[in-house]
Amino acid sequence: MSATLLHIHRRLLDLSEPRVMAILNVTEDSFYTHCPSCSQADILAAAAQQLAAGADILDIGACSTRPGSEPVAEQVERDRIAMAVTTIRSAFPDALLSVDTFRTSVAQTALEAGADMINDVSGGNEAMYDLISRAHVPYVLTHAQGTTMDECVDFFARRLDLLHQRGVADVVIDPGFGFGKTIEQNWSLLRHLHELSVLQTPILVGLSRKSMIYKALGTDADHALYGTVAAHVYALQGGASILRVHDVAAAKDAIKVFNYVNNN
Repeated sequence: MSATLLHIHRRLLDLSEPRVMAILNVTEDSFYTHCPSCSQADILAAAAQQLAAGADILDIGACSTRPGSEPVAEQVERDRIAMAVTTIRSAFPDALLSVDTFRTSVAQTALEAGADMINDVSGGNEAMYDLISRAHVPYVLTHAQGTTMDECVDFFARRLDLLHQRGVADVVIDPGFGFGKTIEQNWSLLRHLHELSVLQTPILVGLSRKSMIYKALGTDADHALYGTVAAHVYALQGGASILRVHDVAAAKDAIKVFNYVNNN
């Protein structure tokens, strides 16, 4: 893992030690956790719990990207994001807030509301890259389609070049587990995760309770915590800098053990 400083929220986040990004959904149809009422009280309670458990970044999503889901209307997503970001920022002014979206207009709304980072699950487009360039915020670039690590590396190399041409310096790459890939292709990417180190860019992994894990265990998302922790440790060994998770405390413990083994 390369020591990398991420410029975010007027500070430097040191990624030489792995960090935890907590999933905070404000939608009623996510595959695992969701927010049925999406009230300000529910959102604040979720944020407070995740921050208390040690989350380094909160990743707020208002449109499910689970396989087979139908995207909510763009204005609905914008309204949910604006409310959630404003609510959390007011209560936790120093929290690092990311927004999970594939829509440039939603990213714009999020930044105007006070978000610090955009987690683009689509792989990006010219309009999104231009927005990130103007806003000078960190950007998560996701590999949304493709089957092999060679394709993944090639995709990132080309898109990183486009972003760097626009002056975007703080980019995190996400191999996109579960996005346009079969179960076996997901596991192959995890086995070869270390090959992304050639790009010298921080790596985010989103494995938490996904079907690649619970199907391997013969169970469901509700019973996939232990398998998720095992996959997280493997991802850390492969060079992951950020774990995007539902279960913050478990991920923090996995990182502590990983650091202890490597530093003692």
